[in-house]
Amino acid sequence: MQLNGARILIECLIREGVNIIFGYPGGSVLDIYDELPQYGEQLRHVLVRHEQAAVHAADGYARATGKVGVCMATSGPGATNTVTGIATAYCDSIPMVIFTGQVPTGLIGNDAFQEVDIAGITRPCTKHNYVVKDVKDLAKVVRQAFYLARSGRPGPVLVDLPKNVLQGSAEFVWPEDVSLRSYNPTYRPNYAQIRKVVDALYNAERPLLFGGGGVIMSNASEEFRNLAKNLSIPVTCSLMGLGAFPCDHPQWLGMLGMHGTYAANKAVSNADLLIAVGVRFDDRVTGRLSSFAPKATIVHIDIDPTSIHKNVNVRIPVVGDCRNSLVAIREHLAAREPLPWKERFAAWQGQLDEWRQEQPITWTPGETTIKPQEVIKAVDKITEGKAILTTEVGQHQMWAAQLYNFTEPRTLLTSGGLGTMGYGFPAAIGAQFAYPNKLVIDVSGDGSFQMNLQELITAVSNKLPVKVLLLNNGCLGMVRQLQDLFYGGRLNAVDIPDQPDFVKLAEAYGAEGYRVAKLEDLESTLRTAFASPNTAIIDVIVERDENVYPLYPPGLRWTKCCCCKNFGGGNPSANGFPPFQGASPFLPFFQPWGGRSEGRFKSANAYWNGGCAEKP
Repeated sequence: MQLNGARILIECLIREGVNIIFGYPGGSVLDIYDELPQYGEQLRHVLVRHEQAAVHAADGYARATGKVGVCMATSGPGATNTVTGIATAYCDSIPMVIFTGQVPTGLIGNDAFQEVDIAGITRPCTKHNYVVKDVKDLAKVVRQAFYLARSGRPGPVLVDLPKNVLQGSAEFVWPEDVSLRSYNPTYRPNYAQIRKVVDALYNAERPLLFGGGGVIMSNASEEFRNLAKNLSIPVTCSLMGLGAFPCDHPQWLGMLGMHGTYAANKAVSNADLLIAVGVRFDDRVTGRLSSFAPKATIVHIDIDPTSIHKNVNVRIPVVGDCRNSLVAIREHLAAREPLPWKERFAAWQGQLDEWRQEQPITWTPGETTIKPQEVIKAVDKITEGKAILTTEVGQHQMWAAQLYNFTEPRTLLTSGGLGTMGYGFPAAIGAQFAYPNKLVIDVSGDGSFQMNLQELITAVSNKLPVKVLLLNNGCLGMVRQLQDLFYGGRLNAVDIPDQPDFVKLAEAYGAEGYRVAKLEDLESTLRTAFASPNTAIIDVIVERDENVYPLYPPGLRWTKCCCCKNFGGGNPSANGFPPFQGASPFLPFFQPWGGRSEGRFKSANAYWNGGCAEKP
């Protein structure tokens, strides 16, 4: 069957199971847009208002469903506008295929109108990319692109399509099989290594299970939960792993790392066995590498062999799919003599419970203002942890991670690796397309939301009931917090004094707008907005100077709590801090620090002095 390149592309997408594509037209891809109407609802195109949003929407769709997200942009600036979204997906291992238009092959390299080497630009932030030079290769390339995107460690794959390739004709032959000689992911783990993991479990007294995004991406959450519950092992997760284990379970310690809980970080410091599943051991989790999990035999399970030993020295490496590896551990355990696991680890669990009670995540309720933590807890109460939450990046992201009880995987969609402001709202649109009957909430800040607010019309025109929960503090909160604490309180370029009226903005786009300025109005307004079938912005005016706690300063030793007696062994200079000068040495670490005048310190080692009322 002879088809032009544009038809071949669409036929390939349908055979890959694609039913939605996010995009923005332009001259180089008009042949595709000319063919799309013939396919009707078989392949739905969603017109976004910026190409970056197209990639983020495809990303949100992929995270929420586990399927490959698909988006499209024209050549030149259309293609370059996708780069931030591609890098976001790459850092978090999200399966996506991005199609970009290109000038005709005969003009490549001639500085033609809207020509750019998008393959070269995106090479560092894609799993692979292609420039299709011959229409006869198109079907094979598309088949390979989807295979690469979803297999092994998932990631974005870019396919660049010159205009003459889309216009040319060839016999359409769908390649059923995909074979790439140099690409053979290891899905089944080495059983000798699995035996070592099981032996380590039988010898452990203080084990800890640590889950990352790989648990969710490999659909291993059920096996992950079963291993923890059956052996009574306490659990922590990275930001990307939230939802892999229910946050309301007694074995849950909270998130690990820089903004993680005291109990989780203490557990890592004292565990004798750390089983890490699908994690990257990034710097926000580990702090100073030489001090990370100093007492533990570290097991690292990951499908990507290059991730193992990359940051942390691992005693027992297991290369394989996370789910397959956890199944293998379960089977090996079943073949061994059972132990009374709950009784064996009872003392360890008791110690962890003490740490959890000793330093919970808490805050002081506002007297005249709404604290952002109260907003997240209200959302958790109303939704019972069953909504899909997307986030932008900043303080609100951390509060959502800390305080919302995620009970299922694929319910937190957030930019973890790249930290992309403007991600959350388009991602929420993608998730809402995937699940039109679920409550999808973008937890946002007033700064982040303004980076892609034009997508309000995308949500409204498609009748999506997406909710934007705006924690409006009138500034770039995380930047302000860092300047307050680490730059002597010298605030610069953080205030946003000339904000739009977000209620009127919502109405201008045809959405609903709500404003909450009093705590007593919060819950009722949220319930009303969440129940609405329409796109809505809930503008909640929150305390400007509230900080995210705990905060373990980056690059330092996190093996002990950031409190005066434990952080760095009671020696600020050991952590690279200058001698403490300024405010009282006993300011509460897990509580707000009173006000701006009290919260501004001359050096970052104010953290060294916070957290407990006991002298070093």
